[in-house]
Amino acid sequence: MDDYSPWTEKYRPHTLGDIIGQKEIVESLKSFVKERNMPNLLFTGPPGCGKTTATLALAKEMFGADYKASTLELNASDERGIDVVRGHIKDFSRMVSMSGHPFKIIFLDEADSLTPDAQHALRRTMEVNAGITRFILSCNYSSKIIEPIQSRCSVFRFKQLENKDILGLIDRICEAEKLKCDKEARDAIAYICDGDMRKAVNILQGAALLTKHITVDTVYRTSSRAKPAEVKQMIELAYSGKFAMARKKLEALMIEYGMSAEDVLSAVYKEVQAIDIPDLKKVEIVDALGEINFRVVEGANERIQLEALLAKIVLFGSKKE
Repeated sequence: MDDYSPWTEKYRPHTLGDIIGQKEIVESLKSFVKERNMPNLLFTGPPGCGKTTATLALAKEMFGADYKASTLELNASDERGIDVVRGHIKDFSRMVSMSGHPFKIIFLDEADSLTPDAQHALRRTMEVNAGITRFILSCNYSSKIIEPIQSRCSVFRFKQLENKDILGLIDRICEAEKLKCDKEARDAIAYICDGDMRKAVNILQGAALLTKHITVDTVYRTSSRAKPAEVKQMIELAYSGKFAMARKKLEALMIEYGMSAEDVLSAVYKEVQAIDIPDLKKVEIVDALGEINFRVVEGANERIQLEALLAKIVLFGSKKE
């Protein structure tokens, strides 16, 4: 979990043994600590699944009190040009560790934001200084990392966290912070965060700022998400041909919950599977969702595109099988 709020840092696991949901990866990292040696690593996986936490825990267990002197942490989304690779990274990788450890660690978070030129420069730096420096790269999409870098790293693919892992941390935080969280609220947080532990902690903290008794209504309002039942109702209204009512429901969701177009599209995508309609119609709706999402991302008018989606769903419902 990144440091996006005080709680994400407060409840971050500090050792490899505290990391949940990534048992196989943790065992491999523990073996590196035991051997006091490691290859270059590439961590890839969805947001909030523990990539940054695993890196920091590994470095702390590897170097102990010398952790800060032996680790360089950079966020590649902020510093992603070739000048950073040729300057800061190259200089640090050349230096021999002054703490007595055989190597240092350079951690590049969000490495998939590095430009192609920067990645090619990084490849050569990794090769030349392999004896005294190890690199750990973290990214959401390994396909954006050039093949020469991937071939120089051991790739660890982090999986999305399960609901039981999310709920376990929510319960621990509620107990520590003396919060009362209803079961429906806990389930709502797990549903909204979609396997992202960092998002779950931030949602819980946002709700706790309003009240010590967290209900499902509090969760959905503070996270700017609509209840699944309301989204499902909007889709069913459109599919049954009641365009005006579906349009009115869409307006209520956007105003009441402050949802963006992409939030609405994501919610509709999740709820399409729960609608009692033929599978072929679900396919048509998902296909339309992809087209509308592309238009929104490209800068089209959000309101018009969402109403166009409702119109498409009306047409899908009016066609006979």
